[in-house]
Amino acid sequence: MIIQPRIRGFICTTAHPEGCATNVHEQIAHVRGQGAIEGLPKRVLVLGCSTGYGLASRIVTTFAGGARTIGVSFEKAPTETKTASAGWYNNRAFEQEARAAGQEALTIEGDAFSDELKQQVIEAVRAQFGQVDLLVYSMAAPARTHPKTGELLRSAIKPLGEAVRLKTLNTEKGEVYETEILPATDEEAAATVAVMGGEDWGMWIDALQAAGVLADGFRTLNYTYLGSDLTWPIYWHGTLGKAKEDVDRMAATLRERLGPDAARVVALKAVVTQASSAIPVVPLYGTVLFSVMKEMGLHEGCIEQIDRLFRTRFALGSETDKAGRLRVDDWELSAPVQAEVLRRWPLLSTQTMGELADIEEYRAQFLRLFGFGLAGVDYDKDADPMSVPALA
Repeated sequence: MIIQPRIRGFICTTAHPEGCATNVHEQIAHVRGQGAIEGLPKRVLVLGCSTGYGLASRIVTTFAGGARTIGVSFEKAPTETKTASAGWYNNRAFEQEARAAGQEALTIEGDAFSDELKQQVIEAVRAQFGQVDLLVYSMAAPARTHPKTGELLRSAIKPLGEAVRLKTLNTEKGEVYETEILPATDEEAAATVAVMGGEDWGMWIDALQAAGVLADGFRTLNYTYLGSDLTWPIYWHGTLGKAKEDVDRMAATLRERLGPDAARVVALKAVVTQASSAIPVVPLYGTVLFSVMKEMGLHEGCIEQIDRLFRTRFALGSETDKAGRLRVDDWELSAPVQAEVLRRWPLLSTQTMGELADIEEYRAQFLRLFGFGLAGVDYDKDADPMSVPALA
């Protein structure tokens, strides 16, 4: 079948097998080009492994650190007439390249919030590794079925207390407009914390520790985005901020229990993900940020960010902020970058986007998430949605 992007709002409902494999291959090539990283953990578990920062973490620890990995993600399998999720293709492309390089890689697909999947992973860790040295928590989900109560909880990305008006972007049409977002109810705020906060991270550590599969010197990372003044009305001053505060509290609790460097929240820069594309103001901010950082020679995608994290911030005793976080958003939040973004912000309109922002880069990065727009891939050729071509 001929596979082309089908975009509905902030969702692409198709993914290209060869394009996804090419995207994974290019990220691996980037990491290999940077050289090996000494001293990385050798038995790594990545939750949310199939796209974005989770996939990048699996690539860096494997191809720069020589790690054996188990990845966990929730995916949609293909049929003869419909493509799989991009993550389904990414997982298989990663496994093919890892095994071709002589590295052990196992992927488990299912609901990582469930007790059943946690037990399945524990059994796999025992069989594959014996114990795990590093857990990377890179989960991004709009909803969660609580494993103890069975309640389905849905997050709501809203401000707290009062409505806010924000400048935002229709990425499909390239139109800048203002939108009003009503405040969250107490129930919506609590549900957002339950889905995006630190509880599930803690449950994973509890389950692994109870099973005796945490190695001596075990460490865990949880990825977050803090943002700038422009995004704070929908981040720290909203339901997301409450969830992120809960993640910080869990990190502090885990450090008290497991050791001073055992658990760190990692603040990363703004990048294009399917989740971030759904958040008002963030796509518009991203188009301006990318333009500024590219002009200053500072622009990074997921793979560059995670590679820099493990090369420069991961070592024991690395500098943290007052909340104990590792910061890799330092280039984004540097004074020169933010000053230029803030200068351009009030000038942004549909008419000035071409001059002040880089919407084409944003669109290109969005399409790459689903395997589209990559050089060397013939998108007019028949593709088999049921398989992933080996490129290694």
